[in-house]
Amino acid sequence: MTQPGTMPAMTQQMQDCVQACMNCHSVCEETMSSCLSMGGQAQMQIMRTLMDCSEMTRMCADMMMRRSPLSAEMCGMCAKACDMCAEACMSMPDDAQMQRCAEACRRCAETCRAMTTARA
Repeated sequence: MTQPGTMPAMTQQMQDCVQACMNCHSVCEETMSSCLSMGGQAQMQIMRTLMDCSEMTRMCADMMMRRSPLSAEMCGMCAKACDMCAEACMSMPDDAQMQRCAEACRRCAETCRAMTTARA
């Protein structure tokens, strides 16, 4: 039971998802920097996908931390953004940073999908 005006403690599943989102956000930001240093027109679509994923994961984590009633729906959108980003990063299989980003995105998508049906 919680005191009036306080939020219930975050479940372990929520904490894991927030951590996965924040890690994914960080790796996407690092990967954007790496992409910018590479240059080239082909990276433009990857950059857009990285930006979408970075923003979505940050917002998703924020919404879960404040126990937004929209967080389950946001987790679904976040999982989709992460899946798209992982696929885009996999288009450069020889780049270690892209592979690291794809893995972080896959992990985040997995935890976010689990949160779409979880009860807070």
